[in-house]
Amino acid sequence: MENILFYFARDYQGAPFVLFGPSHLISLAIVLLINLSWRPLRSRLDEKARRTIRIVLTVILLGGESSWHVWMLATGQWIIRDMLPLWLCSLSVWVSAFMLLKHSQIAYEFLYFMGILGGSLALLTPDMEIYGFPHYRFIEFLMVHGALVTAPLYMTIVEGLRPTWRSIGSIGLIMLPYLGFVTLINFRLGSNYLYTAGKLSTASPLDLLSPWPYYIPEMIGLALLICVLLYLPFAVKDWKK
Repeated sequence: MENILFYFARDYQGAPFVLFGPSHLISLAIVLLINLSWRPLRSRLDEKARRTIRIVLTVILLGGESSWHVWMLATGQWIIRDMLPLWLCSLSVWVSAFMLLKHSQIAYEFLYFMGILGGSLALLTPDMEIYGFPHYRFIEFLMVHGALVTAPLYMTIVEGLRPTWRSIGSIGLIMLPYLGFVTLINFRLGSNYLYTAGKLSTASPLDLLSPWPYYIPEMIGLALLICVLLYLPFAVKDWKK
């Protein structure tokens, strides 16, 4: 029992997380291989298999997110300044579950851009601190964020959903007011949701941008650029037609 609790400890004494270390690279490779497998597998997946995949992804997302809150409570780390579901990835978890269970096109369009964007950045530069493999936090973080990227890609490649140019404008109409709302929350609570009050304490792409607050419009512009790049495969396909 003590050996099991060791991997759930707040003050973990095992190997710390190493950015692009072996366990991190293996995790990224697993996520990549899963998503590369959808195209050759899609013709073999009947409706029952597809429904099972959607349910499994939903369980990973909701189970992982919920267990994180339980673990934070159990280890005395749950505070309102950090744990409200205002983070892009936390919001995307619940939207993903709705998309997978209801086959929602609106939820899909949000996740194709914001889920892939947020999930990919989190996978590449996780804020893991001391929690290396095989600590619970390492496994939970990589599984949930891997599923955030996988869910919209699966719905695209296997289920046949796709975004449009209008989707990018719709995302902007949602995210800009949401960013303003979250910024007000940050000023009220002293929090840093969506990183509008400061950069991360660990390495992240924000380090390449200007100091606060000038990096905020740069962050918005970069997100827009990434959305356009994510849409490019569909733009090229439509152009060829």
